[in-house]
Amino acid sequence: MELGRLEYLQALVTEFQVTESAEAKEQVLANLANFAYDPKNYEYLRQLQVLDLFLDTLTEDNESLVEFAIGGLCNLCLDKTNKDYILEANGIEPVINCLSSSNEETVMSAVTTLMYLTTPQSRQQTTALPVVECMLRFSLSANRRLSNLATVFLEDYCTPLQVEEARNLSKHTAVGIPLPKD
Repeated sequence: MELGRLEYLQALVTEFQVTESAEAKEQVLANLANFAYDPKNYEYLRQLQVLDLFLDTLTEDNESLVEFAIGGLCNLCLDKTNKDYILEANGIEPVINCLSSSNEETVMSAVTTLMYLTTPQSRQQTTALPVVECMLRFSLSANRRLSNLATVFLEDYCTPLQVEEARNLSKHTAVGIPLPKD
């Protein structure tokens, strides 16, 4: 069965790369993101360079592809090897860019992924001022899931000083990352 799993995942990756159909690409990426839930698949997904595929897809114009890619990364970065790989591949910036998505699931996965990617080494980047400012705005959202998640981010990943600095900055500016559409 184990060999079958690798072959199946390989077939999915190949289909994603060769298909012209946006719908087929979305379906394949959704499948890969689901396989990223299971630690049994981590080694195979690394072997097949699915982490790179997910990272590359974060910059696509297709919102569904981005949603599945960030969802897959969110699932994979619980594993230390995967987390280290994403950090070394400069994956934080494209994840931060997903915070400006109008898709709620994309934003939720991006916030969660930033939490999982936060290490003593990456904290400066994952809790940069624009991110903290964005989380402050999200914490005021009418969307309970988003406001709760942003509040956890602010309380558990940011220093009180960072939050205060972001509060002061946002008093003087009206621009920033927009809230996702409900």
